[in-house]
Amino acid sequence: MGEIGEMNEELQSIYLSNMDEAPARRLAREVFKDIQLNIDHCLFKLPADGVKMEEVYEVNSRRLKVFSKSWLPEKSPLKAIVCYCPGYADTCTFYFEGVARKLASSGFGVFAMDYPGFGLSDGLHGYIPSFENLVNDVIEHFSKIKKQLEYHHLPSFLLGESMGGAIALKIHFKQPTAWDGAALIAPLCKFAEDMIPHWLVKQILIGVAKFLPKTKLVPQKEEVKENIYRDMRKRKLAPYNVLFYKDKPRLGTALECLKATQEIEQRLEEVSLPLLIMHGEADIITDPSASKALYQKAKVKDKKLCLYKDAFHTLLEGEPDETIFHVLDDIVSWLDDHSTTKNKV
Repeated sequence: MGEIGEMNEELQSIYLSNMDEAPARRLAREVFKDIQLNIDHCLFKLPADGVKMEEVYEVNSRRLKVFSKSWLPEKSPLKAIVCYCPGYADTCTFYFEGVARKLASSGFGVFAMDYPGFGLSDGLHGYIPSFENLVNDVIEHFSKIKKQLEYHHLPSFLLGESMGGAIALKIHFKQPTAWDGAALIAPLCKFAEDMIPHWLVKQILIGVAKFLPKTKLVPQKEEVKENIYRDMRKRKLAPYNVLFYKDKPRLGTALECLKATQEIEQRLEEVSLPLLIMHGEADIITDPSASKALYQKAKVKDKKLCLYKDAFHTLLEGEPDETIFHVLDDIVSWLDDHSTTKNKV
């Protein structure tokens, strides 16, 4: 995950502590909160003036306490709302803060949540017992926002990163006409070959998952971990993402993600909303060829594929500054275009 040597002992001990349960994660976040926003990363140098932020805990219909956050421009009228689905293992309270500031200062209302089992929301850390339930939790949260009087007349967009891209597509399958477009960053339409264990190992793991779904057992290749951040300086900052799930994937989670991607791969032709698809050409975690397939098969004329030469998996966090700003500008200009003219399929 990077280097923790630069942290003092107190921070190191919190970073290395057991965060299986939400109270421990919430405590860690309180300690790291101000430190995180002051690290030397280009996203945190973006101005936060004129952006109104709010953090909320709400109990959802499955009786889970879910954390969510919003960023709104204080003075300019809203062009649209953007609902963000984070990647696997991640939270909406660290790197996404910088992305959300940029979007809010460009005139967009930004809403995000931590999935149950991740970040500050309830649930066993890193555990997805059911991908369907997870998608329904996200739909429930964003539907409430979209129904609010001040937002329901505005265009609404999904922004999904990695596994959040898979969640955004599943939301679209369940709500085919509810959204005005989706911007997908390195979407998990298919795992790259390096991510999938050998066929025999996979069969054994599937068998064990039925009895021990919470077990942290899924093997990960070293080169996969190395492929998260291309910029070495940013790789050293990774431990400051203290809520990031750092252990081996749990068997049940891996199986649910695999089933979800297999379903998405079969249904690419059903995708019918305006699309912006962004992928690093050197990504060995989510497969860029699956993004190309999504672009080719989606039954919508309004679609755009941006491939970034030599870029790794975390386009908005781990790349050199110029790539990060390039990707951010692509997102903002696409949102601008689609907010002014709600394009028809």
